[in-house]
Amino acid sequence: MAIMTIVKDTDEILRKKCRPVTDITPRIIQLLDDMADTLHDSGGVGLAAPQVGVLRRICIIEVEPGELIEFINPVITEKKGSQQEIEGCLSAPGKWGYTKRPAKVTVKALDRNGEEFSLEAEELLARAVCHETDHLEGVLFYDNAVRMLSREEIAEMEADD
Repeated sequence: MAIMTIVKDTDEILRKKCRPVTDITPRIIQLLDDMADTLHDSGGVGLAAPQVGVLRRICIIEVEPGELIEFINPVITEKKGSQQEIEGCLSAPGKWGYTKRPAKVTVKALDRNGEEFSLEAEELLARAVCHETDHLEGVLFYDNAVRMLSREEIAEMEADD
């Protein structure tokens, strides 16, 4: 296992659409493991494969410590309601903005064993699913932000932590 370099938002790889995973090989399993190490090291909530330079439809999310969810070829099949919250991104350090996302989503994906699963997500998990699946399409959170925070607002937010 290894900690991978997180690609920054100036890198064009983040603007490319990812290819589906056709076979879950040992390299895919290694990628999932390395992405988990990288996510834990970064302190983030989610990480998509293009953020570590791999153009595959893979992302991981860990909203609650110890409850890592791996998604291979995720597809959001249902969206309900709306929520507007502050988002940031490991690939866009220092940038924060309000985004409008569904309040609830249903996502279908494969796990590392190739088994299909469906997950209903709400609140932060729903936002994370949308954020990470956007990465797989070459979309960054601030592309659809309702409003980006100013330097002063970010400094104030960091002072409150």
